[in-house]
Parts: sequence; structure tokens; C-alpha cells
Amino acid sequence: MERALGSLDGKTCVVTGGAGSLGLAAARLFVSEGANVALIDLSLKALEEAAADLPTDRVELIEADVSRAADVARYVGRTAQRFGPIDVLFSNAGNFGAVSSIETYPEDVFDAVQAVHVKGAFLAAKFGVPVMNDGGSIVITSSVAGVRGDAGVYAYITAKHAQVGLMRCLAKELAPRGIRVNTIHPGPIDNSFQFAVEQRLGAAIGGDGTEFFNRIIPLGRHGTPEEVAKSVLYLASDQSSFVTGTTLMVDGGMSV
Repeated sequence: MERALGSLDGKTCVVTGGAGSLGLAAARLFVSEGANVALIDLSLKALEEAAADLPTDRVELIEADVSRAADVARYVGRTAQRFGPIDVLFSNAGNFGAVSSIETYPEDVFDAVQAVHVKGAFLAAKFGVPVMNDGGSIVITSSVAGVRGDAGVYAYITAKHAQVGLMRCLAKELAPRGIRVNTIHPGPIDNSFQFAVEQRLGAAIGGDGTEFFNRIIPLGRHGTPEEVAKSVLYLASDQSSFVTGTTLMVDGGMSV
């Protein structure tokens, strides 16, 4: 019996932030749909531990700093050398920063968050687009924070808004090649990244950060990495063939 074709069969996919819960969930889903995947993260050890269950013949693990042009050029080159031109570029690497009043917000923290989220996505496109197949897809992980504002979350919220601007510029430029560009906007996800955010928030508000979020999410709960990854797959695959320049909310209604 012939194997049923997946929605990404034979495609080459790049996933930054690959050792994190969303990057890993997306990679697993991409592989299950027939793709070859390059997973990128700061630590090779973390990648090896996270991707231990993924097939080595279909997955390339690359240690890189997404905010450094030389590292980005290297991971793009290694991906294309092993698997061929890129079809899906999932820019997903992220860091949070701090929660603080504007007068005390650390400048170095602000810069570090912009470097990963904004410059990281910019460099991924700068070096990735020239080796992308026409008709491909770029997905950038923004956040529900990319469509709202909250006091004290200056670096993260600013970066997440900036990614939307970058996406819209890319969507216009790359449309003639049929390359679609979209941002995905998760709400709170049940993972270690969100837990750290909630600890900082809890300290700032003097309460339980997790319960605070659950109260303001209409569906009343955090999402899972696997739920968000399904929406990433939609944007990555031909299921969204007429979707570009959009902000896809996957937030349990938090932005409503």
C-alpha cells in the first residue's frame, strides 16, 4: 500500500527556537506531514535532548544565535545544502525580558529582546528568502501581545508589534513570487516560557500570574503547544494558499 502524502511532503522547513515547546511541536507535526526539518536553537545539547524522538534522516540540528548575521547565514546554508531550497521558514525564537516601570526598565534587556524577536526574524528573511522556493511560506511567531499593550512589558510587547510590521512589508515584497508571509499570535501556552512570564507578572501584581491569565481568556485556559502548532501547519501548507499579510490569533479569545 502506498503511503498517503502529507501536506508538506518533500518540503524543506526551517524552525528557529527549535528546542522550545512550540518549535518542537511544529517540527514533530511538519515531519509527520512529510517534511525535512532544520531545527535551530542556541544550544546543540538542548536541541539533541528535545529532538531525541525525531528521525535523524529527516532532521538537521543546528546551533545558532538568530540575532547574528553570520550564524543565520550558516544555518540557512546548511539547511539548503542538506535538504535543498527552503519551502517553509518558521521564525519562532524568542525571549521575554522584564516587567518594570518605564523609568527603571533596563536598556540592555530591551535591546536583547529586540535582537532576538525583530532582528532574528529580519535576518531569517534576509538570508532565507534568496534560497526559498517560489510559492513557499514564512510564518513569524508574534503573540497576543502583538495586538495589545500592558504596562511594564516594554521590550516584549514592542518586539511583538514590530514583527507584524516586518511581516506586512515582506508580504507585499514577496507576493509576486507566491511566497506567503503571516504572523501567528498565540495566547498563553502551557509551557516553561509562559510559566516564567507568569512568575514575573505575579511578582509585579502581587498575585497568581497563571490565574490572572485564565481569568482574562474567554476559553478559560491556556493553550497547548500542539494546538498552536496545528495553526502553524495551516499557514505553512497549501491549506492557506490565498492567505498572506495576516495576523492569525490563536489565543482562546484573549484579544477579543
